[in-house]
Amino acid sequence: MKIFAAEFIKSCVASEQFPSGDLREVAFVGRSNVGKSSLINSLLHRRDLARVSRTPGKTQAVNVFLISTSDPHLSQFYLVDLPGYGFANVPKTVRMQWGPLLEHYLLGRTALLRVVLLVDSRVVTDQDRQTLAWLRSIRHDPLVVVTKVDKLKANERARTLRQIHQSLGLAGGDAVIPYSSVTGEGKDRLWGSLREAAGRGAT
Repeated sequence: MKIFAAEFIKSCVASEQFPSGDLREVAFVGRSNVGKSSLINSLLHRRDLARVSRTPGKTQAVNVFLISTSDPHLSQFYLVDLPGYGFANVPKTVRMQWGPLLEHYLLGRTALLRVVLLVDSRVVTDQDRQTLAWLRSIRHDPLVVVTKVDKLKANERARTLRQIHQSLGLAGGDAVIPYSSVTGEGKDRLWGSLREAAGRGAT
């Protein structure tokens, strides 16, 4: 599959600014500093499409990107970068706005094809577990992607991934995709899962 174009469309700070129309959407959510921007850049073969920062909470709005590919099921769609939850080095008043904004988006988008939940390979938090449970309660079945796996030692990798699976309370058949924005590991699997979801019209 080739990516023909990937462009930033807008940052939304209120629900009325969300894209209109019926173009499909894929949303990425995760706690602050989980590596969301790095993963998006890696996935789309771009160096700085999504802004990367060492400061947690850099994404302070719902950022929308328009993606065009050669795949007939995903020929054009919106990739949506949601604000990180958990600790963020931003004012409390800003953080308080994120909750309602995330909720409005995840509850109200009929064009939302798939939610991708990112968790850090080095630590799974209560907020990760709560987010997964909440997403399922509102009828989303998130695809779990484990980021920064290049930071795991080879002899601890299998055990760590198994522990993450158990910590999140995932069933045996639930897929977890290990991902590295440094090496590109997991990129093909993630695209494959999104294309599969598009092909069957999942929501």
